[in-house]
Amino acid sequence: MWINITVMFLTAAFMEGVAWFTHKYVMHGFLWILHKDHHDKHSKGWFEDNDLFFLIFAIPGIVLTYLGWYTKAESVTFWIGAGITLYGFMYFFIHDIFIHQRFKWLSKSDNRYFKAIRRAHKVHHKHIGKEDGECFGMLYVPKKYFDQFKKRAAEK
Repeated sequence: MWINITVMFLTAAFMEGVAWFTHKYVMHGFLWILHKDHHDKHSKGWFEDNDLFFLIFAIPGIVLTYLGWYTKAESVTFWIGAGITLYGFMYFFIHDIFIHQRFKWLSKSDNRYFKAIRRAHKVHHKHIGKEDGECFGMLYVPKKYFDQFKKRAAEK
């Protein structure tokens, strides 16, 4: 059982790299047509073309979880699918709810990590074109964003 849970968490951690790569080279590359409205401050509404990436990422998790369950629940395939799905939930919670405030929850967090992750994402969105982007990850936050808040706290 512990091996299965470990596989799930390692898969979720690996997905941060997959998300970074996909964000930098696919979303800001040949599928920019779907992602560009996410960088447009005057977007059409609550749903964006960019939301189609949810399906692109969800389908492998669903398929692997189903195939793993269909064969047997102890299957590593199931736990890899569960890890992909876990990352999808974290992405939705952090990116859509916490950072972009699609739902007005956790808007006043004073946690250093949450402040740093929000700042890094804001820096990513200062570039409205597909070139010259930075901070393509979601959960991993470069040290310089933590240091900004540490520096401000020391100045107070």
